[in-house]
Amino acid sequence: MFRILAQDGRARRGELQTVHGDIQTPVFMNVGTCAAIKGGVSTMELLHEVDCQVELSNTYHLHLRPGDGLIHDMGGLQKFMNWPRPILTDSGGFQVFSLAQLRKITEEGVRFASHIDGKRIFMGPEESMQIQSNLGSTIAMAFDECIENPSPYDYVKQSVERTARWLRRCRAEMDRLNSLPDTVNPHQMLFGINQGGTYEDLRIAHMQMIAEVPCEGYAIGGLAVGEETEEMYRIIDAVEPYMPKDKPRYLMGVGTPCNILEAVHLGVDFFDCVMPSRNARHGNLFTWEGKINIMNEKYMKDPRPVSPTCQCPTCRNYSRSYLRHLLKAKESLGMRLAVTHNLYFYNNLTRKIREALEGGYFESFYQKYHVALGERCPD
Repeated sequence: MFRILAQDGRARRGELQTVHGDIQTPVFMNVGTCAAIKGGVSTMELLHEVDCQVELSNTYHLHLRPGDGLIHDMGGLQKFMNWPRPILTDSGGFQVFSLAQLRKITEEGVRFASHIDGKRIFMGPEESMQIQSNLGSTIAMAFDECIENPSPYDYVKQSVERTARWLRRCRAEMDRLNSLPDTVNPHQMLFGINQGGTYEDLRIAHMQMIAEVPCEGYAIGGLAVGEETEEMYRIIDAVEPYMPKDKPRYLMGVGTPCNILEAVHLGVDFFDCVMPSRNARHGNLFTWEGKINIMNEKYMKDPRPVSPTCQCPTCRNYSRSYLRHLLKAKESLGMRLAVTHNLYFYNNLTRKIREALEGGYFESFYQKYHVALGERCPD
C-alpha cells in the first residue's frame, strides 16, 4: 500500500494507496476539525482548487456533535461533507486530555465530562474505533494518551506501556469492525501513535513496542505542545531509525513551513496543523518571500497580490490593500480569501518538496528555504 518513489538522505518521496485515492507524500493534511475548515472553505470548490489531498477531522468533536451515528446513517464523512478524497480522523485522545474536565484514566479507557455540556462520556480503544468506523474515514488513528510535557519519567513510562496495550485493542477492534456487513469503509486503515514525552529512551522503547502491531502507518504524537523546537527535532531524530521503513510516518500537529521542511529532512511523510487557517484568520500569511502580517499599515494602499509568485485564487484576483480592508472590517470574505491563500501555500510547499525529491535537489531546496520561510517578508 505504501511505496517509496525517491529518497534523498532520510527524506522520502512516497505514495500511499487508499480506497479513496492515492496520497502523494510528503503531504500536508488540511484540518477540518468538525468536518469543515474554519474560514468558509468549501470542499468541492476551494479544497480542490488549493490542491488538498487529505482532509482531517476529529473523532471527539464529531462524536459530540452531530454524532457519529448520524454521520454513519448519512453514508460516512465522505458523503456527509461531499469530499471524495482521503480523510484522516484523529482518535480524540488529544482532545480528551486537553479539553475534557474531570477525566479519569484507567486501563479500560478514559471517563470524562464533555467540554460542551458536561455530559459524562467514556472512551477507550474500542469506542474510539467504533466512532471512527461510523465516520468511515480512510485512516483512523489509534486511541492514545497524550502526555503533558514535561511529565515525571515514571508516569510517562506507565502511560506509554498502557498506550501500547491500547493499540493492540484498537487493531483487534478495527479488524472486527472492518469485517461487518454494514461498515461504511471496510478498508479503513489504522495508524499507531508513538508517545514518550521528551525522554528519548521511552520514545524508542515505545516505538519498538508499537512497531510489533501491524498498522498501515505510524505517527509521532505529543510534540509541538509547548516544548522548544529543538527538543521536537531531537525526539524525531531519535525515533525515526526505529520506525518501519515501509510504512508512512506522520508527525501530528506540526507545524510551521520551517518545521515541515526540517521534519521531511528527518524522514517524516505526513503533517497536519491548524496553523495555516488559524493564522490566516488573523491576517498572518505565508509566502515564498517570507511571512506577512497583512494588517500592517504599510499594506493599506498596496495594489500587489499577497505574493507575486503565488497562483492561489486570492493572489490571482485580489490586492493586499483589499484583503487588509476586508479583515479590518471583519468581513467573512476576508477570512475566506486569507485561509485559501495559506492552505494553497502549504499544499504547494509539499508539492515542491516532492518535486525536489524526484529531481534529486531536495538538499539544496532544504538549505535555501528551511530558515528563510520563517523570516519576515522584506516588503
